[in-house]
Parts: sequence; C-alpha cells; structure tokens
Amino acid sequence: MAQSPPRSGQPPIQQLQTVADLLDKPALARLYAYILQHGPVTVSEIVDTIDIPQGTAYDYVQNLETAGLVDKTHNQRPYGYDAESITLTLSTDNETQTITPALIEAVARRDEDEDIDVYIERHGLDGLAVALEYAYEYVDGTVNHRIAARELDLSPLETEIILQALEPVATEYTDAVA
Repeated sequence: MAQSPPRSGQPPIQQLQTVADLLDKPALARLYAYILQHGPVTVSEIVDTIDIPQGTAYDYVQNLETAGLVDKTHNQRPYGYDAESITLTLSTDNETQTITPALIEAVARRDEDEDIDVYIERHGLDGLAVALEYAYEYVDGTVNHRIAARELDLSPLETEIILQALEPVATEYTDAVA
C-alpha cells in the first residue's frame, strides 16, 4: 500500500508522519519540492531561493533526512541534499487516494496562491487531489472546466479557478503521471 524510498530504512509510521507534515506545512512542502526538482542543493541555496529562515530550513532538512525522504549527496560541508520522489497510497473503506510529489507541490503553493488555499479550506486535501487529477486532463486538453465542474459537483467558476491555479503544477508534473 505505501511506497516509500527503499533506501530509507525508516519505519513506515515515521515516514507517514513526515508525509502528513508535508501536507500540513506548506513551507516544508515547498522545501521538499524544491530539493526534489533541483537537487542536489545546499541549505544555503534553499534559503536563498524559497525564502524561509535558515534555522527552519536546517530543521526541515534534518526531519526529511531522518525520515529517509532526503539524503546527503556528499559528506563534506556544505552538504548537498537530494530527495527521492514519494508515492503513498491510502485506502479507507471504498476510498483510495494517492499522495504524490505533485500534490505536495500543490500544497506548497498554498501560502502563495489564495485560490489553492481557499479550495483546500472548502474541499480538503482529498478534494485538492481529485482536482489535481482533473488539472492533468485540463492541461492535456481532454477535459474542459465545464466537464470537470459537472464531475466534481462544483460551479464552473470555482472549477475554472482551481484548474487555472493547478495548471502550473499539472504542467510541471505531467511527465511523472504519463
């Protein structure tokens, strides 16, 4: 059910807690997404690029490293860090949802994109994950906002707003889904 980096050697529950933190803390999600996309990177590069305090960046990197989601790429200072793509599938009763790097990236944009933040407040992370799936189809041109609105049971306006907000994420991660 849960697929995580094989190199971690960390207990699955500890990794699950870290993934939950990624979904709860947009700054942590932004840091993980940055390392995943640009790694190997140093903490100084992270601080300069994503504008989080240095102490917070070191704490976040240490937490991700402890959970096995980030590794040092060399043993000399300044340390470089690289992240491995994670996929975590959760199932309850008849519902299944997969946490992907794209979903983490969408959460990372929550602080900077009010449309994503409002959508999460209204529909939760599960709603965001489903909207992200439609965003891939929207970017691909196989669905428009009206079809997605009908299937998501949302107004066409709200659907268009979230699809446009998620379009950069879907575009960036399309190859990972294909």
